[in-house]
Amino acid sequence: MAEVSAALVKQLRDKTGAGMMDCKRALGDTGGDIEAAVDWLRKKGLAAAANKSGRVAAEGLVGVATRGLAGAVVEVNSETDFVARNELFQAFVRAVGALAVGASGDVDALKEAPYPGTGFSPIRELTELIARIGENLVLRRAQRLAVTSGVVASYVHNSLAPGLGKIGVLVALESGGGGEALAGLGRQLAMHVAAANPLYLDIAAVPAAALERERAVLREQAQVTGKTEAIVERMVEGRLRKFYEESVLLEQVFVIDGETRVGKIVEAAAKEAGAPIRIAGFSRFSLGEGVEKPPSDFAAEVGAQLKS
Repeated sequence: MAEVSAALVKQLRDKTGAGMMDCKRALGDTGGDIEAAVDWLRKKGLAAAANKSGRVAAEGLVGVATRGLAGAVVEVNSETDFVARNELFQAFVRAVGALAVGASGDVDALKEAPYPGTGFSPIRELTELIARIGENLVLRRAQRLAVTSGVVASYVHNSLAPGLGKIGVLVALESGGGGEALAGLGRQLAMHVAAANPLYLDIAAVPAAALERERAVLREQAQVTGKTEAIVERMVEGRLRKFYEESVLLEQVFVIDGETRVGKIVEAAAKEAGAPIRIAGFSRFSLGEGVEKPPSDFAAEVGAQLKS
């Protein structure tokens, strides 16, 4: 291995963010050629990423971005919440969110889109980030909303930085009206979605299978009372209204005032604006939802770290 100066090691570290010993080995194996050493580290990064890919990544950040009449929300996961405070990681989530605004909303297509500033794919950038940060990182999902006229509003809950946090929401409002009033309504609705977590936009959007499953559960609960079948059916319909109020956005009580249904809020705003307003769609990403986390043994983790 060729002798390498400390200044050269520092130069490579500044350029790549890799560890000192890795930089020293890379420069030694490449005869002190900086660019060749960068490639050497990238190859090692690919190996490191493969070794980490089996680790559960349920922490990280949700990012939202809006531009013009479109917006996107993305989720990028890490193994620990500490990484969410890493500036390199935040920059990646922010860049991917901005990239998703102009993409189709398909995460697989997003993974192969040209990454801003480099032209490489986000997956290649993420692979290098894995090598630098030392954790498994996953570009898990993305969704894009757009309108032909109106606004796509956003809201981030538990924000760590502008556009980055634990819960990200988009609300698309289709309207011929515009201005600050429409944007303000959109933001309030996005805050409502973050808090109330609706599953469907309106009653018509509830899948038939989900509705029948709910009916079956409610019918079985009602039959326990021993009432006649006609009364049982009325009980089911009454309880189904409660299901709609909990799960359907337009049927929920607006969290801002605590008494008016969201559908009525939108109707009132349309009258005030003098133009129809329609909620065209919404999206809510909560960090790590649906990721199965293995049970953790904190004492064992600490013990393992002490042994190492």
